[in-house]
Amino acid sequence: METLSKNQLKEILIKNWMTHDALWFYHCLRECGIEKTNQINRAAVRAMGIIEIGRIQKAVDLQKVTTFEDVKSLLEAAWDIVKGDFMKASFSLPSRNILRGDFERCFAYEGMKRMGVIERYQCGIFERIYGWFDGIGMKYSVSPQVEGCMMHSEGRCFREIMFSVDKQP
Repeated sequence: METLSKNQLKEILIKNWMTHDALWFYHCLRECGIEKTNQINRAAVRAMGIIEIGRIQKAVDLQKVTTFEDVKSLLEAAWDIVKGDFMKASFSLPSRNILRGDFERCFAYEGMKRMGVIERYQCGIFERIYGWFDGIGMKYSVSPQVEGCMMHSEGRCFREIMFSVDKQP
């Protein structure tokens, strides 16, 4: 452990998590079929996101998320923690109360193609981020609404999440 940098350790942990995620999906697919696996995967990822953002919020000592600056700080911290160098994705806040996520390349898309289920795969990637917003009690909407895998259907993938910060008295 002492010979690893913080970033090397982070990369190993993220790659191990992504390997677990892919293998869980694969084994569930074999046992349950694609429809049930999609349903379970999306629910589990969103539920994990709710727990994850609470842990990150506590780790960065952000008691309440009541302003745009709070949301921005929390999202930046979360992104720094969960994004691996191998992930060809980015996030930005192009204007106040809009989070944009872009995938240049998608590991889930590539994995689903290898498994032969890309035609029927329902993306679970953004469910994690929706879980973050659910976890902090933030109202939000998503555009575009995507059925399936956008990378497969359009050759690109992005979402814009419009959120509102309700100040607490």
